[in-house]
Amino acid sequence: MTIFDRVTLRQLRIFDAAARHLHFARAAAEIHVTQPAISIQLKQLEHIVGAPLFEQMGRRKHLTRAGTELARHARIVLTQLRQADEALRRLHGPAAGNLDIVSTTTAEYFVPRLLAAFRKGRPGLSVRLTVKNRDAVIRDLADNTVDLAVMGRPPPGLDTTAVAFAGHPLSIVAAPDHRLAGRRRMRLEELAEESFLVREYGSGTRDAMERAFAMKRFQAAEMIEIGPNEAIKQAVMAGMGLGFLSLHTIGSELAASRLVVLAVAGMPVMRQWYAIHRKTKQLSPAAAAFKTFLLQHGAQQLNTSITRL
Repeated sequence: MTIFDRVTLRQLRIFDAAARHLHFARAAAEIHVTQPAISIQLKQLEHIVGAPLFEQMGRRKHLTRAGTELARHARIVLTQLRQADEALRRLHGPAAGNLDIVSTTTAEYFVPRLLAAFRKGRPGLSVRLTVKNRDAVIRDLADNTVDLAVMGRPPPGLDTTAVAFAGHPLSIVAAPDHRLAGRRRMRLEELAEESFLVREYGSGTRDAMERAFAMKRFQAAEMIEIGPNEAIKQAVMAGMGLGFLSLHTIGSELAASRLVVLAVAGMPVMRQWYAIHRKTKQLSPAAAAFKTFLLQHGAQQLNTSITRL
């Protein structure tokens, strides 16, 4: 008898959620069970495996070596089961079935709105949206564990199909009381003495900024790595410096006059948003319909998120 002869699908699903979140309360909320039920099932699973699956380091949980290995196989098993379910549901067309989408952190500002619009008239459709950093999105594409990825730049070196569905403007933003906020037009070189608050290495926003600055041979006085978009927005509003952000992430701040877009020559930098999947992937009717929806309606939906430039 193997380990998996004694493991239930319920335990695998619970463990998969816990391994992704590394937080039992969040895992419980995702799969609609209580946190004590999560703990009980995971203890039973650890007994079957014969090794701890999680370890506590400070206030954070981490996967053990056994947990990491089991998480990889559990994801493959659950993906295969989901694909089998989709194959059986294809007779019902795009109004039913499952849709598994992953997006980068910048795209999280509009992907839920796109999914909400797409789901209208499709009551039988089950949707799962996961938001991850760029590297994690690329890993999901490489492992073929998602239907579609929404991101700002196709991953190099991976055999994918990428279709652009909307423009993606990025620009330099400041607090409304910044000394440059009222200027009508300025050259990028005039910002050389400013501090820039930037995303982490590897993010699409950071890459777009570095490419734009390199083309202009621009070097800022200081680059302060802040991380997530929300942290950069808060730091810019607090007066720590300027930010380089996707305009799709700051619609509410522009509307409330908490941020302004500086009128810098050559800005905004225009990129594209892409819907991406593995080239060999057979899209389910729901995934194919959502891809078509993005191509037909994505640009119009995104334009509404930029309320004022």
